Amino acid sequence: MTHTQTATFAVVFVAFYAAHMVADHWVQTQWQADHKGHPGWIGRTACAAHVLTYTYTTLAAVGLAVWRLDLDLAYGNLAAGLAISAVSHYIADRRTPLRRIAKLTGSGRFYTLGTPRPGKDDNPSLGTGAYALDQSWHIGWLFLSALVVAG
Repeated sequence: MTHTQTATFAVVFVAFYAAHMVADHWVQTQWQADHKGHPGWIGRTACAAHVLTYTYTTLAAVGLAVWRLDLDLAYGNLAAGLAISAVSHYIADRRTPLRRIAKLTGSGRFYTLGTPRPGKDDNPSLGTGAYALDQSWHIGWLFLSALVVAG
């Protein structure tokens, strides 16, 4: 990697990460959050709507960084990085694939950590294993996406 690619990677990763946090926690609507893991078309539609606004938020963050820092990006690389981020985000947010991956990798018990028991509201918080695995999945893919964007 050249110094330019290294700087581009750093800026793009920070922009992707900041956009991820904003899009996942502020831009996402309650309807999207409540339904994106549901089976059938309602779940797929809610998840696709979330991923679309997530991707627009990411593009806006990268665009702002490119403009403000006068970065020279290859737009094909940016499109590929955004696609990787969007597809990986959709996979995780449909819930079932991430739960299956957690089970396959030996993290199935961790995935259920902090989950309220049926009929109880034991843990109304973000402090669950599923949330931690979801966020770490996203951040890992953001890293890969930023590498692709940097060339």
